[in-house]
Amino acid sequence: MLTFAARTEQISCLNFKQHLSELPIFTTIGEAADDLNVEAYVIGGYVRDLILNRSNKDIDVVCVGSGIELAEKVAENLGATRVNVFKNFGTAQIPHPELDLEFVGARKESYRSDSRKPIVEDGTLQDDQNRRDFTINAMGLCLNKNRFGELMDPFEGQKDLERKIIKTPLEPGITFSDDPLRMMRAIRFATQLKFDIDGETFAAICSMKDRISIVSQERISDELNKIILADTPSYGFKLLDQTGLLPIIFPEFVDLKGIEYKDGKGHKDNFYHTLQVLDNITQTTDDLWVRWAAILHDIAKPATKRFNKKAGWTFHGHEELGSRWVKGIFRRMKLPLDQKMRSVTNLVRLHLRPIALAKEGVTDSALRRLLVEAGDDIENLMKLCRADITSKDRSKVNKYLKNFDKVEELLIELEEKDHLRNFQPVITGEIIMAMFDLPPSKEVGTLKAAIREAVIDGQVPNELKEGYDFVKKEGEIMGFQVVKPFEEVITTSLN
Repeated sequence: MLTFAARTEQISCLNFKQHLSELPIFTTIGEAADDLNVEAYVIGGYVRDLILNRSNKDIDVVCVGSGIELAEKVAENLGATRVNVFKNFGTAQIPHPELDLEFVGARKESYRSDSRKPIVEDGTLQDDQNRRDFTINAMGLCLNKNRFGELMDPFEGQKDLERKIIKTPLEPGITFSDDPLRMMRAIRFATQLKFDIDGETFAAICSMKDRISIVSQERISDELNKIILADTPSYGFKLLDQTGLLPIIFPEFVDLKGIEYKDGKGHKDNFYHTLQVLDNITQTTDDLWVRWAAILHDIAKPATKRFNKKAGWTFHGHEELGSRWVKGIFRRMKLPLDQKMRSVTNLVRLHLRPIALAKEGVTDSALRRLLVEAGDDIENLMKLCRADITSKDRSKVNKYLKNFDKVEELLIELEEKDHLRNFQPVITGEIIMAMFDLPPSKEVGTLKAAIREAVIDGQVPNELKEGYDFVKKEGEIMGFQVVKPFEEVITTSLN
């Protein structure tokens, strides 16, 4: 594999020209810019990732002139039938099957202290680069024919890439005051790229952290989700904590920090344990919501912490309380309140169940109940449980993992035999009401629960005749008499 220096030298030898020539879109943009007599540059993340040898389909083009006019001219040359124009922002997009193409005119911005909405004016390329968030995102490559591939790097972003440093192009206080979301972005880029944050830039985040309050929750959560999806998300969370941003944007997570001792007994630091679980689960899934379940699986431990002289520190019920907190946290963070949230809730509520089975031995009844309650979340639940093993005792870890292997094998066998995932009893409330000529009532609910539990416990197969016979006996115990025979009840109910 090429070292960074070798990659950089390789790109430099090409003067970026060969790479740009390999994508016809850049030549097309340059020709359109020449026709309009304006300067055009591909700028920002595409240039950064080109040097880092990372794929990037987002192409941001800045022209010293009207970005909308340039987009329309490029679309004309491409034979494109549509340009998406956003006049309020002075931007335009050209639909493309493989690339995200956005055009904007060079501009300079100024901000009020209480708002992220800038006052925008036309500007020079230098003005546009000055307003960029970080040096590594302020580099541009000229697309005009006479300077095709020329690198514009006024803040030595290429050197900062080599040094693996996140640094603001201007004095960091100015950059973060203009747009406080850039504090989150600094941490996000550091996490994704495995870079350090420049000392002055880091200090500015620490001193200006409170300005994050003027940023919309949606934008904050978007950056947080990108941190969570990184290869090592714990790095980003530690930076958020060290800068003081984490207590502002996610106070419940900070509450996990610390170890308390009493009578010589202590508990693990649940903050760092959770970060280890989060890093562990990245090895098995890139599903954002399973990673959120890892973050929230122990979130209610501080609220349930108790000390028992015999048992030491306990956190009884933290999984149930934590599952009830999920919706409130998602609502506050403007995360989706749909099936994604319900899956996270389910995973948090059940995360101890397979661990208990692995410790105590497995019964068919317990496995059935787990399959029924987990439903389609069962595979992700097992991933979460494996990630939750953070002991430094390797023999203990291996023992748990072997037990989990056994639990998973039995779950697969049971599911193949009984088809319990997303299970519903074949004996419905309508059948029960028809059997005993009952209206909707508490008693019908009691009989539904009885047949459900009997099927889960393996007492009765989930079949119509066996279920009918079971409910008949249970109803007679409650004082009800069957008014219709099996064939009539089933025929009527199914039709």
